[in-house]
Amino acid sequence: MARFLRLLKIYRVANRYRLGELFANFGQARLLSWLLAFPLPAAINLKSLNRGARLRMALEELGPIFIKFGQLLSTRRDMVPEDIADELASLQDNVTPFDEQQAVSLIEIALDDSIDNLFGSFSPTPLASASVAQVHTGTLKNGEEIVVKVIRPGIEKIIDQDIALLKTIAHFVENNIDQGKRLRALEVVKDYDYIIHDELNLVSEGANATQLARNFEDSDLLYVPKVYWEFCRPNVLVMERIYGIPVSQVEELKAAGINLKTLAERGVQIFFTQVFNHSFFHADMHPGNVYVSRNTPETPQYIALDCAIIGTLSKDDQYYLAKNLLAIFKRDYRKVAELHVECGWVPPDTPVNAFEATMRSVCEPIFQKPLKDISFGMMLLQLFRTASRFNMEVQPSLVLLQKTLLNIEGLGKQLYPDLDLWENALPFLEQWQKERLSPLANLKKISEKIPEWLEALPEMPELIYETLQEVKYYRQHTVSLEKEKSVIEAMKVAKRKRRHTGFAITALVAAGLSLHPDISDMLTQRPAATLILATAGIALLFLRK
Repeated sequence: MARFLRLLKIYRVANRYRLGELFANFGQARLLSWLLAFPLPAAINLKSLNRGARLRMALEELGPIFIKFGQLLSTRRDMVPEDIADELASLQDNVTPFDEQQAVSLIEIALDDSIDNLFGSFSPTPLASASVAQVHTGTLKNGEEIVVKVIRPGIEKIIDQDIALLKTIAHFVENNIDQGKRLRALEVVKDYDYIIHDELNLVSEGANATQLARNFEDSDLLYVPKVYWEFCRPNVLVMERIYGIPVSQVEELKAAGINLKTLAERGVQIFFTQVFNHSFFHADMHPGNVYVSRNTPETPQYIALDCAIIGTLSKDDQYYLAKNLLAIFKRDYRKVAELHVECGWVPPDTPVNAFEATMRSVCEPIFQKPLKDISFGMMLLQLFRTASRFNMEVQPSLVLLQKTLLNIEGLGKQLYPDLDLWENALPFLEQWQKERLSPLANLKKISEKIPEWLEALPEMPELIYETLQEVKYYRQHTVSLEKEKSVIEAMKVAKRKRRHTGFAITALVAAGLSLHPDISDMLTQRPAATLILATAGIALLFLRK
């Protein structure tokens, strides 16, 4: 019954704001438009509002979960029209706080003690209130200032109900709209489900904050408030209270003497360091989560809050993203096309020539502008949109990255309108490529694998024996003489390759051993190492036969 009543409310709100018009031009989805065509009285004059504004207002009326879903949709510019995405981006977490005594009770239950025993002081009046949590201020017994974040009571049940309804709507969209499959609405909802439930676990947020702080502990670029783990639970998070200037308050930054050009450039440096050095980036860098320290105005330091949403990239994604950006910058569109196929972002049968021509048609008009006037984030967005014509799969990690880049670029342009993101990004990318592809870097990677290889070497003869047994079994049960001949030929080729590569592997192992920082200790503490290497040699000789 509760789910039915909630669905009825969603229908009434969607009807009141005439959201059926959003689906009027989508084939079978006209049915949904027709269902919403019976007008209910509107509380405001809708004629003066565009479709994005009406959708935004409807989501606000439906409550916190739909507000945050609208915020997520605003980042999916690969599938949401520009006018709607711009309007949804203005959604704010400005939610009425819940009862003060209830907040106190939740904290005391979670920490199994009274507020007076836990803290030196505590303010029942919240400092801020958002969709899923609110924040209170206080001090520890030693006088250190803190903030206490507590999850809204009963919010998880509401979230689960609304997520179930959103999935139903997504199924309808995918199955009844002409281009519904390409919109991948269900995938968007699943991403949202993961993100929103991660935000409900404040221990996860605290862990993210701790990792981010560790990544920048030797840098003055970024500061992350300390987490007081003894006071943290899944629904309660206690952190150091910080004081700074909100990054959006440009006039206040100027009054404090902050060097805005340096501030903008350091923001870009932070982003690329997180993405390409750490593969761990803060993915919710909107102005409310970013502050600036007053302490060093000429070399300003950022302060990052709310680490609930973190993005990561695999090593392959890092590599191909950097190579793509470098190729785009050098206008090598053939390379861009080949990289998209090579990394699997587009199907292997994609016509490279056609893809190259399309990339050129997108990028060349953009490059006619001065570099400082080119939006890095919008260029990526256009490339992803264009690649969708070639059935490019939506990469969730890249979408999150693109959304973060748009945030960073927007902040940078606000702080220093002449910011040239390309000028700041290119040296970083070139240095990253140089370090990653250098022979010394590759030998270092090999040296790091040495202990693992040494552990596996004793099992090599048995693995070789098992492989030969499998080949023997296959040959005995092969009914086709042609297949048997091809298998034998393949085995001969494989043996030749093993003979040639075996010595190369030995040489690389030796080189890696010479670079391994603990090799002397390893050989001293592991006298079996010599025997293992001897076994490897015997195995290599065996492979030559």
